[in-house]
Amino acid sequence: MATTVVLGSQWGDEGKGKLVDILAADADICARCAGGNNAGHTIVVPINGVRTTFAFHLLPSGLVNPKCIGLIGNGVVVHVPSFFEELDALQSQGLECTGRLFVSDRAHLVFDFHQIVDGLKEVELGGSSIGTTKKGIGPAYSGKASRSGLRIHHLFDPTTFAEKFRKLVEGRFKRYGHFEYDTEGEILRYQALAARLKPYVVDSVVYLHQALADGKRVLVEGANAAMLDLDFGTYPFVTSSATTVGGVCTGLGLPPRAVGHAIGVVKAYTTRVGGGPFPTEQLNATGDHLQSVGHEYGATTGRMRRCGWLDLVVLRYSCLINGYDALNLTKLDVLDGLAEIQIAVAYKIDGVALPGFPADLGVLAKVEVEYITLPGWETSIAQTRKYEDLPDKCRKYVEFIEDHLKVPVTWIGVGPERDAMLVKPKKV
Repeated sequence: MATTVVLGSQWGDEGKGKLVDILAADADICARCAGGNNAGHTIVVPINGVRTTFAFHLLPSGLVNPKCIGLIGNGVVVHVPSFFEELDALQSQGLECTGRLFVSDRAHLVFDFHQIVDGLKEVELGGSSIGTTKKGIGPAYSGKASRSGLRIHHLFDPTTFAEKFRKLVEGRFKRYGHFEYDTEGEILRYQALAARLKPYVVDSVVYLHQALADGKRVLVEGANAAMLDLDFGTYPFVTSSATTVGGVCTGLGLPPRAVGHAIGVVKAYTTRVGGGPFPTEQLNATGDHLQSVGHEYGATTGRMRRCGWLDLVVLRYSCLINGYDALNLTKLDVLDGLAEIQIAVAYKIDGVALPGFPADLGVLAKVEVEYITLPGWETSIAQTRKYEDLPDKCRKYVEFIEDHLKVPVTWIGVGPERDAMLVKPKKV
């Protein structure tokens, strides 16, 4: 079974979309397995000779390859108006998607009232706000877990849908008070949306397994990242789905043996959005440099990202969970102007090294970070297209990461364009 999985290995925003775009050139299907339109993948490619920037949120970014089919799996939560808004935007930019985009009939629905509730929950949390995108993702997954959610297939039984939808909204009114919401107007809107959505809906389990049986190559695009996983991330400052390799199986209906190749995408430094402890965060000139040179603001929300040094404690933990057999190191060029570069290699409490990444955020907030310092290369690598042409100090940085994690770095990003991705020769 030819399935390749691309996963974020830190707190998200690692640049997964660019590698997915490159790998999608050889894929027949690009599938999403978790999350919703809270994801944000930016891809820069030429369309009819014009440099074009595409911002993907819900749709698989492999759609940039005109021969690749996009599949939204059962583990994704879908805001149907956003589905069509994004699709219409892509097509207006010259990306024709007709006949090559499908969504699982088992995927759960996100409604506008979920988005309202998302904001109300953040207000309710007060000072301990999670910092969500307020796209309604968490409340939709909560409904799924409590067995009160609505799925794509419910849209095609208008009477049952209307009854269930009214009960859902009434339940939220009882929980949060009566907020402004046109329940009957939404029912009518979704009747129209259902008719437009129907040609895109498939039994994704049958579809995907038939494709694999036919020898099709499947590429799975992860959303968010390991440290935002509901179980393994910095809970509660996490997303609401399984963002690790396990979510690929449950979010698409694939057995573990179908996962043939797992790739972890690693930013050359660390960023995160929202609240929660961040041991290597740099609230200084270095952090400002990473934020400004790296253009660190979200594709989905526009929020500025918190920035810090690369954290190999996080990455070791991420490697254990996901079993990466290759890494993609991205945005290495952002470090060009730094005279010295630090890398976190251990966490300590009272001088004693922790054996792994702690579950308790109280402990995480207190850790002493042990760094090693490497010399910077202080020259631009943005135009470099071969690994051997990188400065010696730059290659030493890459190889330190590789040696420490015991996972090969196969791809290295040195700029936003499609061709700004170096392939590192395998060690012999």
